[in-house]
Amino acid sequence: MKNPRNLLLPAMVALLAVVLAGHAVPAQEAPSGTIEYTPTVGQAGKDVIWVPTPDALVERMLQMAGVGPRDYVIDLGSGDGRTVIMAVEKFGARALGIEYNPEMVALSIRKAEEAGVSHKAKFVEADIFESDFSEATVITMYLLPRLNLKLRPILLELRPGTRIVSHAFRMEEWEPDEESTVESRNAYLWIVPAKVAGNWNINVATERGDETWALTLTQEFQMLTGRVQFPDGSSDLVDGRVRGPEFRLDVIDSDGSRREIEGRAFGNRLAGTLRDAGGISRVWSAERGEGTGSPRT
Repeated sequence: MKNPRNLLLPAMVALLAVVLAGHAVPAQEAPSGTIEYTPTVGQAGKDVIWVPTPDALVERMLQMAGVGPRDYVIDLGSGDGRTVIMAVEKFGARALGIEYNPEMVALSIRKAEEAGVSHKAKFVEADIFESDFSEATVITMYLLPRLNLKLRPILLELRPGTRIVSHAFRMEEWEPDEESTVESRNAYLWIVPAKVAGNWNINVATERGDETWALTLTQEFQMLTGRVQFPDGSSDLVDGRVRGPEFRLDVIDSDGSRREIEGRAFGNRLAGTLRDAGGISRVWSAERGEGTGSPRT
């Protein structure tokens, strides 16, 4: 007589196969005949889980950054490559995706090839915290707040004027220069500010002749405060904002009236125009004095 267990085993295996087949996710076959990797929303990564940014928000982020053909976009944690591909396909930029997951990198490369943009859209398998992205003109990212803060000092060392766009998460005290919402999702833009904190000697031609004013600036990210001292010993408060290499200061007179100073930073030199109390525009330039300070980062 046959063992009852031997009779039941094939039936149980067949039943289990049917149950599993009912719950399986159909695999996608790549053109080469291999099974193409399909990422799952919420899957674990090195520092974050993968949740893709909607295409509409990707497009808005790139618009906020003013991306164009002269830009080099680097996406930190590029996932399935959609931001890099769109930056090339719709905005004409060169773009690089830095992604830790090798399967995501391979998927992104295939998608770029399918879109016909692989000549300008590149992907590398790497850790963003061990990567050099100093050549970027635009940085895009969808990372957690703690990772944004870890990146913040690195980002602030990029060239003044570099644009940084983040999906969903901010960088604490470093307030964004612009915000936008698409499909109930937020995006934030920062423009890396030039470092203009410290003491400056301003040379300006006035109705009294050439004068040198002493300007002292304190900088907290893109926000400026300080004081300007005139040759007669009087002084006025200043406040303003720096946006990339360009800045604007309001000189606040003792009676509360304001005069505008606009300028651009060139390393240890500033230059620009000011509008005096009579509404006359004057050209000025400045060089760093002693006791220069550093912006807060």
